[in-house]
Amino acid sequence: MAAIDDEIHDDSPKKFDRVVAILTQLQSKRVIKAQELADRFGVSLRTIYRDIKTLENSGVPISGEAGVGYSIVEGYKLPPVMFTREEAVSFVAAEKLMEHFTDRSLGNAFQSAMFKVKSVLRWTDKDRIDELNANIHVSPKKNLFNKEVPNALEILMNGIVNKKQVYIRYQSFDASQPSERNIEPIGLYHDKEYWYLVAYCHLRKEHRNFRSDRIIKITGLDISFTLQHKELSAYLQKPQFDTYEVVKIMMDNAYVKYVQHSRQQYGFISEKK
Repeated sequence: MAAIDDEIHDDSPKKFDRVVAILTQLQSKRVIKAQELADRFGVSLRTIYRDIKTLENSGVPISGEAGVGYSIVEGYKLPPVMFTREEAVSFVAAEKLMEHFTDRSLGNAFQSAMFKVKSVLRWTDKDRIDELNANIHVSPKKNLFNKEVPNALEILMNGIVNKKQVYIRYQSFDASQPSERNIEPIGLYHDKEYWYLVAYCHLRKEHRNFRSDRIIKITGLDISFTLQHKELSAYLQKPQFDTYEVVKIMMDNAYVKYVQHSRQQYGFISEKK
């Protein structure tokens, strides 16, 4: 009981930092669950309930519904968020990656957002970012998108969020001519240096994977999904088989380091020197 009383009257800097961080989290999403906040900060649900009460008592208009979560009342204006020096520096890496690993349309949108973020930084942090920006370079090995479709990611993301079909002209690896398809985009993932799309294909009548650089034309459609789809993770699970075949591979020790990262994808079990 003493421990609970101590937590109730905890006015430590640690609690203050957590309450401020919770306020930031509430600003970043429409609705956030208490369990999400508890997991994020490594505290109990009771602690989160008290922190939310602290914010409410300070005048922040928070609405909450059991089983749904908390949200800040729409229209409530908060002062600009200040970034730490480490957070400001991290923007450089994010900007470089977005510049090279997304298509032109999404990259331009991110650049516009970054101008707004940088506008609230301290002068010293702005100088630090400029210095780092000139000394960090990212060079992807592959062409991740067809240059003729600079807004592919934007259209696909809109389709995923709005549950609207997308038309694509797609060049399969083993086909001599591209095919035209209406798809229901479910999710995007990056793997082995390429962006992939998981979608239901109306041409093949099944869920398929599409590689972004093979999309040569794309258009968003005002046609709603015809099916209910699972979350992306359900389609990325490794298939399970009834029988397995064990394979033993012998190689010179000098070459083992080259298969350290990829072997888990092929059912690696054990290693013996």
